[in-house]
Amino acid sequence: MSGSLHLYPLNNFDIIGNMNKLTAITVLGALAQDTRLDIFRYLAQNGPLPAGQVGEPFGLPLATLSFHLKTLQQAGLLACRREGRQLIYQARCEVIVELMAYLTEHCCNLPTVDATAFIPLEIPTRKTATMNQESIYNVLFLCTGNSARSILAEAVMNRLGQGRFRAFSAGSFPTGQVHPLTLKLLALQGIPIEGLRSKSWNEFATPDSPPLDFVFTVCDKAAHEVCPVWPGQPMSAHWGVEDPAAAEGDDAQKMLAFRKALRELENRIKIFMSLPIQSLDKIKLQSRLDEIGQTVLGKNT
Repeated sequence: MSGSLHLYPLNNFDIIGNMNKLTAITVLGALAQDTRLDIFRYLAQNGPLPAGQVGEPFGLPLATLSFHLKTLQQAGLLACRREGRQLIYQARCEVIVELMAYLTEHCCNLPTVDATAFIPLEIPTRKTATMNQESIYNVLFLCTGNSARSILAEAVMNRLGQGRFRAFSAGSFPTGQVHPLTLKLLALQGIPIEGLRSKSWNEFATPDSPPLDFVFTVCDKAAHEVCPVWPGQPMSAHWGVEDPAAAEGDDAQKMLAFRKALRELENRIKIFMSLPIQSLDKIKLQSRLDEIGQTVLGKNT
């Protein structure tokens, strides 16, 4: 029914309402990930909020945000209700109070904590809020195979970046090799091709990965897949480009498709690099990133 709360049952509370070990492990596991921890703290401080507003400060793709919200809800940390077409999420701070009581039982001589007195901590500011002109921005381009579009974008941005941008590329299901026409076109344009390779996006979701500032999907398949959790909470947008590798015809016709993809990506990259990143707040910057994804080449471009 509209407006009713949806709570996943916490079956591991004992008969008097105290948490037991299995529930504590479930709750701690759900929070033991930086993005989910930030989401819970944000909701504790600002909720209840619609799902869309929950994701705004973090710039998460919808599928990734839904995954994290579902994980927190299944752990009993969030309550959810439907209002019309919107899902409203609210932090269950009493679960944290129960967790603290379980962790400190019989050991710390702590007074009983009233759940209504719980005061959320301040959520940390995202890295992009402190970007400045001297920063070197790490940018990841994603597509499914990482053989054409994302490789083209990586190479072009590194050519045009002028020391301010460092580009990478990856795929959700990499082919393992760069398309030959990708390499041929880049070479014809005088763009370096050394070091270009087809690789998995998982390489950029480890603690040792370069901290990412921006993640752009350049094909529809990658945009709708659940991405790994990127360290540093980068801003993201979808810059969909038609797949040149799917073009039919002779070699000349296929090369035309690759040239078109290159021009579209180069155009968007130039617009992106001209943005006053250091002076835009997160909401305005996200809006501009989304607008770039809608940019269409003019007839004379």
